[in-house]
Amino acid sequence: MQWTKQNEQTVYENRWFSVNLADVELPDGRHLDHFLIRMRPVAVATVVNEANEVLLLWRHRFITDSWGWELAAGVVEDGEDIAYAAARELEEETGWRPGPLRHLMSVEPSNGLTDARHHIYWTDEGTYIGHPQDDFESDRREWVPLKLVPDMITRGEVPAANMAAALLLLHHLRLG
Repeated sequence: MQWTKQNEQTVYENRWFSVNLADVELPDGRHLDHFLIRMRPVAVATVVNEANEVLLLWRHRFITDSWGWELAAGVVEDGEDIAYAAARELEEETGWRPGPLRHLMSVEPSNGLTDARHHIYWTDEGTYIGHPQDDFESDRREWVPLKLVPDMITRGEVPAANMAAALLLLHHLRLG
């Protein structure tokens, strides 16, 4: 059963996102107004070291008033290569410059409301270059054993679904 967008208009926009209103036709011919959020792509990256520890950030999200472990992430600037953006975000938020990045996965965290796509990368090489430029984005940065990831997710310590999915996939790839 496919819904068909007849038209779409912007209600509000800024450099980060736009809120749009779409006229959607249902398969039975009825129409409904559907709000949606158009967003820039998000680039995400981390390092997994030789000890199978993953570099994570412990941060507070004021929107949900929750603390949790996350990977370094940020929006892709206009014209910026996604892998380059992932490397830039990792360096800015952790102080670690990644080696060659590998694409892990791309996900749509809330595709019933937004067209956001999060592109997640990882590497097994990193060089510490100093205190992170964007240290205000996290309370701390730590190397966490991948073997702890499933239990951390079960306890709710990784609240973001995209981060949980990426960490579980890294756990599977590295530890089987």
